[in-house]
Amino acid sequence: MFRHRDTGRVPTPPTGFPSPLPNDRCPCLSGSPYGECCAPYLAGAADAPTAVQLMRSRYTAYVVGDRSYLLATWHPSTRPTRLELDPAVRWYRLDVEHRERGGPLDGDGIVEFRAFYRHDGDRGEQHETSRFLREGGRWRYVDAA
Repeated sequence: MFRHRDTGRVPTPPTGFPSPLPNDRCPCLSGSPYGECCAPYLAGAADAPTAVQLMRSRYTAYVVGDRSYLLATWHPSTRPTRLELDPAVRWYRLDVEHRERGGPLDGDGIVEFRAFYRHDGDRGEQHETSRFLREGGRWRYVDAA
């Protein structure tokens, strides 16, 4: 009889991107389950209340390959017309290093982070300081500062 062994890894569907379940650890590594952390934002059931949470949810969207969410949360003034994601890139860790403003009552915010990935057997990291604006009650990613 075959028994499923929990390896702690997020299942990868045929699309090539992981597909976390609601009780799985959220890919953004907040410590909360996916269903209580980034899933409601990616599903459109809620808006991220802070710039940090929007950044975390956008990182999760990169992990799971959710182009629609990434484009919808990009500020219209800097949003690309197309976005291609490579399923061979495996994002595995996010460290939020610093934030300025970006709270529920602020109009803008800055978040500095490091995101770590693997691609073709190599490891890499993206270090970015991102700018965010809140308009109409919704946070949007603007660009890398």
